[in-house]
This record gives sequence, C-alpha cells and structure tokens, in this order.
Amino acid sequence: MDRLALVVPCYNEEAVMKISSEALRGVLQDLIGKQKISEDSFVLFVDDGSKDKTWELIEEEHRLHENVKGLKLAGNVGHQYALTAGLVTAKDCSDVTVSIDADLQDDVSVIEEMIDKFHAGNDIVYGVRNDRSSDSFFKRFTAQSFYKMMAVMGVKTVYNHADFRLMSKRAVEQFSKYRESNLFLRGMMPLIGYQTDCVYYERKERVAGESKYPLKKMLALAFNGISSFSVKPISLITTFGIIIICMCFLAAAYALWSYFTGHVTAGWTSLILSIWFLGGVQLVSIGLIGQYIGKIYIEVKQRPRYNIETFLGETDESEKKYI
Repeated sequence: MDRLALVVPCYNEEAVMKISSEALRGVLQDLIGKQKISEDSFVLFVDDGSKDKTWELIEEEHRLHENVKGLKLAGNVGHQYALTAGLVTAKDCSDVTVSIDADLQDDVSVIEEMIDKFHAGNDIVYGVRNDRSSDSFFKRFTAQSFYKMMAVMGVKTVYNHADFRLMSKRAVEQFSKYRESNLFLRGMMPLIGYQTDCVYYERKERVAGESKYPLKKMLALAFNGISSFSVKPISLITTFGIIIICMCFLAAAYALWSYFTGHVTAGWTSLILSIWFLGGVQLVSIGLIGQYIGKIYIEVKQRPRYNIETFLGETDESEKKYI
C-alpha cells in the first residue's frame, strides 16, 4: 500500500493546531482501517516562521503521536514557499501527498475520494470548491473575480481550486524541477501535464483563528500569478499605446480643422489634462515593466527559496534515508 503524507503549511495557527491535528490524524486512521494507505502514513506540519506558539504545539503533537512530523522554516517566507518546502521534504518519504491548509475550511472527508482517484491512475487530483456559501459576499466575489481574471490574462488554472490537492510521488518530483523563485502553484500544477482529475466539496467556515489571506495578500497573489505566467499586461500596454496614438491623430485633425475654420480654442485645459493623462499612463507602464524586470533580477540571483531550521521526524535506520 502507498504511504500518504498530509502536508499542512501553518502560520500563526495556534488556535486551530490541536483541532487540525486531531482531524487529520482521524483521516489517516480511517484510510488505514480501510486499507487504502499504509500504516506509516503521516501528517507533516510546516511552520512558516510563526510568531505565536504554533511550533511548540507541533513539537507537542510530534511527541504524543508518532504519525505527526514537523518542519520548521528559519523565517517567514510565505504560504507558497512553505507549501513547496513541505512537498519537497515529503516526497522522499511518501508515495503520495495531499496538501491542505490548517484552518480546515477544505473538506477533509474528500481526501478518501482523492486517494481513490489516485489509485485509478491520476497523478494530480484537484480539490475544487463548488459551494462558497460560507464565505462573505465580498470574499466570494473577489475570489471568483480572481479566477476569471487569471483566465482573461491567459494563466491556466483550475477554477475555484486553491492549494488543496493530491500529488503522486512522480508529480512532486517533476514539480521540484521547477526552480523559479516567483512561485504560483495554482498555475504551475497544470504545466506538469500528467493525468488529472477533480473532487468537489463545500467550503466550510474557519473553525478558529483569523484568515491569513486578506484582500491585500489576494491582490499580491493575483499579480504574482499574472506576471509569472503571462506577458499579456505588456501586450495590453502596447495596445493601449496604439489607441493613444490614434487619439492623438484625431486630436491633431481636430486642431487643424479648428485652425482653418477660424475657431479659436484656448486649449489650456485640454493641454494640461492630456499631459497629466499621458504622464500617468507612462508612469504606470514603466512601473509594470519594472515589476517584470524585478522578477528577472530575483530569478537570476538564484537565492534559496527557503531555509529549513528543524525537521521533526523518525530517526531509526529505516527513516534516515528520508531526512
């Protein structure tokens, strides 16, 4: 049977840690009882430089339960990097991984269906939300707008899928070969190209604590996804520039017509407005291009994406190869 690793990135999640650990260990026991995974399957909590007692609680869970492991990063690097660290660490000691957030808004009951689809030959199984009624109107509207904007910009993603997914060992191995620093996992997974499927579930309310993805972070994630996978914004700037040039020709034609027909126009207001407008367009365009150049600058330095401070795992001879 296959060894399953549940990879759980955590940042300041002390309020839900005990609840999350109990629920995920329950999932493992249920799947082991049904002989769908091996008895040495485990939960891997990844602490992304939390400032509260998240790591202390992970250490406690590890001491109390042999199927709980912990990975502590040296500092806060962000959700995408923490999840990547967990997947790359888990791939050497598991046959299949499932990534899920600690807040348990994703339905753990569909993990069994994910395993079934994995056994049916799928290397990646996406968890897709088909009901977001538990979200506020603002959260639901912004989230759905996010996916639609991704599609408009040419970024290939799975609609209403976040980071709740199953990945086979070979899928994670292929993913680990993508060495870019600007990570957007939702856009990277479809690039792997292996056989995929989806499971659908109703998104739940957070059991405790506060959301770690406010509007500011969602906008940053959206921009990172677009700029990492699409050059369409630069194409839009080019198109907009052509439109402005056409408008300038029309304005010139109007000016010549006014001159020859004797219509005297003061022109001060239109001149100032056009200067401010074109100046603003140029600054925005330069800033956007600068963001792309900045990403290139970050990539060419090839700095480590994260540093591992501590790994809590088994240390017997059979496990040394996994650490």
